[in-house]
Amino acid sequence: MRRVLWIIAAWAAVAYLVAPSLWHAYFSGHPDYSAVARVTQTSDGHPGDPINIALVGSEAELVRGMTAAGWSPADAITLESSLRIVLDSVLRRPDADAPVSNLFLFGRKQDLAFEQPVGGSPRQRHHVRYWRWDKQDEGRPVWFGSATFDERVGLSYTTGQVTHHIGPDVDAERDRIASELSRAGCSRGAEWIAGFHRVLDGRNGGGDPWRTDGRLAVVTLQPCGPGKPPG
Repeated sequence: MRRVLWIIAAWAAVAYLVAPSLWHAYFSGHPDYSAVARVTQTSDGHPGDPINIALVGSEAELVRGMTAAGWSPADAITLESSLRIVLDSVLRRPDADAPVSNLFLFGRKQDLAFEQPVGGSPRQRHHVRYWRWDKQDEGRPVWFGSATFDERVGLSYTTGQVTHHIGPDVDAERDRIASELSRAGCSRGAEWIAGFHRVLDGRNGGGDPWRTDGRLAVVTLQPCGPGKPPG
């Protein structure tokens, strides 16, 4: 009888004390990435660009890593920077720090944005926006990103406003960042969450089509030097 009572007591301790604590610790260290919205929003509530990458690390590691990988921080949107990007686009002048429009995730605009210009003007550029998550991965901050390629300047298909039109292959931009961070020595590697996107195509707020294989790249950052931009 005593043995039976000990078995029942051991089972109760494991089931009601040990197991819940272990699961709580596991999920605290491994957040549910699938709980995050798959697509950003514009300021007026239209679907924006898709989320396709997440970086795990401090803000300093993110900024250093992106810079080492050859990306420049985008300027904030002001009247001066807005006029400058228009003039630089028309006159085809270089502008490595041109602002990017605001998109929203977690109810707020991007926390950080980076770009890589193509050619001699901001008409074409690789760019990415990052939002810091309120959860952590093994005690480290997580930054969700939306990486796209601006292939031309034109009028929005939905509002008629002047805007950049993105290319449809958002996976190429995701893969580009993961590869460049690795080549710059700023990444411990990437994990791929299959099925993050259940809807594999769509249109953003400007009416531009996009498509994806559905995977989210989760890149773990590590401290790195300024390095040289990938060639």
